[in-house]
Amino acid sequence: MPRRRLLTAAERDSLLSFPETDDTLIQHYTFSESDLSAIRQRRGLHNRFGFAVQLCYLRYPGIALPTNAEPPASLLTLIGQQLGIGPEIWPRYAKRPETRREHLVELQAWLNLSSLSSDDYRRFIDSIVDLAQQTDRGIV
Repeated sequence: MPRRRLLTAAERDSLLSFPETDDTLIQHYTFSESDLSAIRQRRGLHNRFGFAVQLCYLRYPGIALPTNAEPPASLLTLIGQQLGIGPEIWPRYAKRPETRREHLVELQAWLNLSSLSSDDYRRFIDSIVDLAQQTDRGIV
């Protein structure tokens, strides 16, 4: 039996899309001193840059950097400006999957993130059942 999709492709794309204006890019992706400190702990410019890209993906739109993803040029440029590193270094980081996985694990721990578990799913369902049963008209 095929899995039921909750979102259409267009809805999913809209939720996971990157900001398109400079203002929203700056709002979502400006690094704090704490962020910069964590980024600077990486060895090599390409690792700093890649770690920063992964941090941005986790913060907004809130997903792990997909394998073979090509981040938007506007995001790479903004990250490069903040770090003083040219965005052309990105492909060098993207080549090594092990480093990407290690950085993802470090970022998840640092940001106190975890993967969705079956316990999380059950708690979520329990919390929305009452709300869902209040109407048969969808969102009110």
